Amino acid sequence: MMKKFIFGVIGMGLVSATAVVSAFNQELEQVNQDIVEQMKIENTVYQVGSLADANRFDALEQLYAPEVLVDYESLSGEEPTLKSNTQLMTEWAGVLPGFDVTQHQISNVVVNVNGYRAHVQAQVIADHYVDDLFWQVKGNYHYTLVKDAQDWKIAKHRFVLREEKGTRDVFAPAIQNARSKPNRYLIKAQSKQTVVDFLEALENKDMDKFANVWAEDAVQDMPFSPEGFPKRVVGKQNLLSHYKAWPEISCENSDFTRNLVFYDMLDPETVLVEYDGSVDILSTGKHYQQRYAGLFHVIDGKIELFREYYDPIIFKEAFDL
Repeated sequence: MMKKFIFGVIGMGLVSATAVVSAFNQELEQVNQDIVEQMKIENTVYQVGSLADANRFDALEQLYAPEVLVDYESLSGEEPTLKSNTQLMTEWAGVLPGFDVTQHQISNVVVNVNGYRAHVQAQVIADHYVDDLFWQVKGNYHYTLVKDAQDWKIAKHRFVLREEKGTRDVFAPAIQNARSKPNRYLIKAQSKQTVVDFLEALENKDMDKFANVWAEDAVQDMPFSPEGFPKRVVGKQNLLSHYKAWPEISCENSDFTRNLVFYDMLDPETVLVEYDGSVDILSTGKHYQQRYAGLFHVIDGKIELFREYYDPIIFKEAFDL
């Protein structure tokens, strides 16, 4: 009887100890996860400064949510504005590369995490040099971040001015320098916008806008064209003639931009894109549904080369070739 009692107590002790160890391990795992999340957030904040100084706006854009509330009211007097991350990067890319050098020193980062949102405060000293001009600004960053899948994205970017020295006259020559030699981010954005303009012109049957996207010596290659349809058109005027009948043969509800997918290319003047073509062809009474791949080479906002890939069987049937 005594043996049973002793072994019973020991058994209860083992069960209790196991429960304590399990609870401790769970708590330790949560603490470790919290530390990991805090480090991710701190790393995001530090990268804002380093990537901005390196003019790496493609990578910097990835740190921000698709929409960002930007607040520089204490510095500029302008009210906070909701902007897309691409709009914000376009603005920064139009100024920062024009400085001879910038340096953002971020320190004393304090992070408070609440579920899928985090609030961050940090101190910053930002130096800006161009020619013999200098401007330094000191202040605090206030960020709100939201968790997107595994990543934290900045949804609110606020700067609070503490002091400044030097002159704001640095901005005029910096902007001029940035315009004279655009950053690759701006070139890439312009190239992509030209492709969008081309497709929107087809959707809206806007042939003036369509004509404006082509360079004078532009080339369109269509290596998969069916028999009886050209595989290459050379020169802007020939391209305009090639598309001349488009407004008459296409319906009003054409769609070429709904499912655009851009693929990053090393060359900012080269655009690789996939897109759908959906349009009723009035001349045949058939609906045309196609998936395209397009390779564009764009110089100064004008298409020099458009290499178009599509299914020739679908094309042939829709247009009764």
